[in-house]
Amino acid sequence: MTPALSVLDLVPVRTDQTTADAVAASRSLAQVADELGYTRYWVAEHHNMPAVAATNPPVLIATTPAAATKRIRVGSGGVMLPNHEPLVIAEQFALLEAAFPGRIDLGIGRAPGTDMLTRYVLRGGATAAADDAVAKFLQYVEDVATLMHPDGVEMAVAGRREPLRATPKAASVPTIWLLGSSDYSARLAAARGLPYVFAHHFAGRGTAEALDLYRSTYQPSEANPEPRTFLTVNAAVAETAEEARRLAPAAGARDGGAAHGWSARTAAAGRGGRGGRAPAAAPGHGRHDAAALGRRRAGRRQGRDRDAGARIFRRRGDGAPGRGRPHRHAGRVEPGARGDAEAAGRLTSHLGSETKPGDRGCR
Repeated sequence: MTPALSVLDLVPVRTDQTTADAVAASRSLAQVADELGYTRYWVAEHHNMPAVAATNPPVLIATTPAAATKRIRVGSGGVMLPNHEPLVIAEQFALLEAAFPGRIDLGIGRAPGTDMLTRYVLRGGATAAADDAVAKFLQYVEDVATLMHPDGVEMAVAGRREPLRATPKAASVPTIWLLGSSDYSARLAAARGLPYVFAHHFAGRGTAEALDLYRSTYQPSEANPEPRTFLTVNAAVAETAEEARRLAPAAGARDGGAAHGWSARTAAAGRGGRGGRAPAAAPGHGRHDAAALGRRRAGRRQGRDRDAGARIFRRRGDGAPGRGRPHRHAGRVEPGARGDAEAAGRLTSHLGSETKPGDRGCR
């Protein structure tokens, strides 16, 4: 059975590239993935990294994979929710869904994807409530989902109920995925009936346990009656299969995980990353732009502050997304460490093989 493959792009900027070159290479890669029948094309969120240009998923999605392709699903892998207010994310992805209906995924993670200085600037200097922000992650996820709902929400402000919507008249909503590198997000996704992705490409361990936990404790929701997940792996990309296999062990060791044997053969891909024709396909696998994807480890956990003056959210005439009202969930922080810039420039990619309920591997 042929796996359903997807791509996670960090938009790596190599030493011979500008940011514009890296974005152009990603646009080209997205077009190749679309033509080859790939399932999804996601972009990451990382900040202040010397060799990673994926700093703003909504902007990248709109201008690169979504605008450059015709059918492939596009989205974030993921938006680091502690960096943003829920309303901002809801508005951005509601507009993306309006522009590209039925094709938008909103992958959400709890890591900051950056260093302490950048975290401070992103939050306008308000970082005192970092631990509290992690404890409110479930609330923020549900706020985003409720705000994107076509019926909108109501907020209690000064004794009045005021309407609030992410967009005036939504005809559809993006699919929300929870991302994680520990069992916290697996438990949360299962409890709320949401799709889930374990970050095997940098966590390296605990994948089977997290997916088993997710499937065994899954509570069906209206949007997702069955659990949905896919496996993320690192793929070394080179001009020959032999060279790809040579790169794979080093890539796995740098990420602290096992090396993965998937390889793709490319031809005339252009190591400079400044254009060139599409690479040839490897037997049994897809072809990939050899200028493409970088990897790095997850950043240190970032917290966030939240204005407690007005509390969201109840959907008009309904409860919060999922089952029941929103509630706070104090979970443990997922471990992570900031990776090296060199790793982001490697010719490697994150590929997702989607699975159906009951599968233990990729299909």
